[in-house]
Amino acid sequence: MYRRLIVSVHGGPNDQRAIDLAMAVASRTGGNDLILVYVVEVPQRFALDADLPDEIRRGEEILARAEDYARSHIEGQWKRVLTELLQARFAASAIVDEAVERGADVIVLATSNQHRFGVTTQGETLPYVLDNAPCDVLVLRTISEGGDFS
Repeated sequence: MYRRLIVSVHGGPNDQRAIDLAMAVASRTGGNDLILVYVVEVPQRFALDADLPDEIRRGEEILARAEDYARSHIEGQWKRVLTELLQARFAASAIVDEAVERGADVIVLATSNQHRFGVTTQGETLPYVLDNAPCDVLVLRTISEGGDFS
């Protein structure tokens, strides 16, 4: 059913849990491609293709850790583990665009409750992806962030 899975990573402890969820789903469906995506959000004051070396380096490190984790737990279920570092104004639209471009069957997102002005929210990325994704979206909502790559 799910042969091409996108997992959005951001460097938090929930990344590992999102990858675990993708692997669990793929083990039942014979996934071919696991695509790990990290988005550098570019502030409006910079050009979209601005050179942001610190943010790029951080993204590359996060993707490398996520890829190492996925490959160490792969158990032969993936043909390929791919990584993609993107620059965009908003992570949500970049994730959806990547799903369109890659022909993804599912996007996997992990989130935990955030509190803003006394209201519980999941931020801006999740609602946008849920509304605009061209494929299924699996959401892992955790009570607390836990499960580091170490």
